[in-house]
Parts: sequence; C-alpha cells; structure tokens
Amino acid sequence: MGEVITITSGKGGVGKSTATANIAVGLAQNGKKVVAVDFDIGLRNLDMILGLENRIVYDVVDVMEGKCNLSQALINDKRSKSLYFLPASQSKDKDILNKEKVKILIEDLKKDFDYVLLDSPAGIESGFEHSIFWADRALVIVTPEVSSVRDSDRVIGIIDAKSDKAKNGSEVQKHIIINRLKPELVQRGEMLSNEDVLNILALPLIGLVPEDNKVVSATNSGEPVIYTNSPSGEAYKRIVNRILGNEVAFPEFKSQSGFVGVFKRLFQ
Repeated sequence: MGEVITITSGKGGVGKSTATANIAVGLAQNGKKVVAVDFDIGLRNLDMILGLENRIVYDVVDVMEGKCNLSQALINDKRSKSLYFLPASQSKDKDILNKEKVKILIEDLKKDFDYVLLDSPAGIESGFEHSIFWADRALVIVTPEVSSVRDSDRVIGIIDAKSDKAKNGSEVQKHIIINRLKPELVQRGEMLSNEDVLNILALPLIGLVPEDNKVVSATNSGEPVIYTNSPSGEAYKRIVNRILGNEVAFPEFKSQSGFVGVFKRLFQ
C-alpha cells in the first residue's frame, strides 16, 4: 500500500502547489510510482505547473460522482512515465467533497501507487479537512514571515485533532518546508530565521527552499524547477531524498555580504 502525503499550508501563495509538483517529479525520478492529486477545488493550478492543463478531460469530482472511472481521469506526465496527475474541478464548489468518497478514492490510489501526494487547498475549509483526514504524512509549507508561521501553527493543530490517525490514537507524521528563504533579509533581521520558525512550530525541518526567480519561468513553461540545476531545483531534490529516508545535510545559503542561515543539523 502506498503512502499518502498531504502538502499543506496555513495560507495561500506560499508555494504549496509548486512544492507538490516538484516533489512528485522527484519521487518519480527515483523510480517510484507517484500520483499527484489536486484537491484545490475551484482554484486548480497544479495542472499548469506540471504542463498538463490541455490534457484534462475528467477531474477528481467526476471520479467520485461516478461520471468516469479512475483510469479515465488519470493523466500520465509527459516526461516521467511513472508520474500521474488527477486534476481538481474548476466548476464545482469545494463543499461537494464527501469524506467517504474521498476515502474510497484514496484507498484505490494507494493500491496502485507508491506515493499519493495531495495538494491541499490553503486555509482550514472543508477541502483542507478532506485532504488531511486520510494523510500518513503532512508537509507544511511555510514562508519565514510571522503571518505564515502563525497560520501554519493553527493548521498543525487541526491535523493533530481532526485526522483519521488522531481519531484512532495515532499521529500524522509532520515536517516543515521553509520556502522562499532570502538570506539577506534574515541577516538584516527583516525575515525570520530557520531557528525562529522551527522554535515556534516545534516540528522537524525537511526542506529549505531559497527564493529563486527560476520558479516563475519554470511555472510558466510547465516544467517543474526540479528539472533544472537552479538553487530551488537542487533544494527539492534534497527534500525528495529526505522523504525517501536518506540523510542529507542542509546547505549554506549565501547573501551578497556573506553566508547566512547555516543549518548544520541533519534531517532526522
């Protein structure tokens, strides 16, 4: 049975869908069979990041409503043949999701895939709860800003209270990805440091992704940045290796005036 990983955040615009796409590609590059599911009903954009928007015929709601079967809705990635994508609906309301139907869908996916990645909608509405309820692991995307950290702290509390594992006396494994890190702002005290974020959220770090203009061009071209050797692409490769259980050191990020944010701990 596959592992369900929900990629989530406390607010929109922190790079959640970008992280989902890049991690999915990276796992597939490592020989894993992966499906990325967009649960952001009404606001999908994971399809554009993967460059698959023109291939959508059916979506996740069509599957759960019985308008098509799962194999009809799944889209095979253009470059990674072990990567598949299940799009969100743009025309339906997020409240259409039903917990039991979501469970059936995820159980079916777990039978066929090593990893089921769920791109959660931001915030704490019903779509978010459906995406975290059946999770085995949650990756919480946070930017080093007080508002993002505060909202993520609330999301972590909801995962610990409302997931299926929590209801059964267990716990969803949780890790933090700090995104859009700007070393020069950390050095000037204008952005929270890695230690600040981790002290507040009290969860282990699994990834540091620096601010990188390459992300924008990669998104526009529909080719995730992990295909490049850019700083963010290399960061996502390290995250994938940590998900796979490998110990990978955290790098030093350099500002114009020197090294900042040295993080010497290994992922545990």
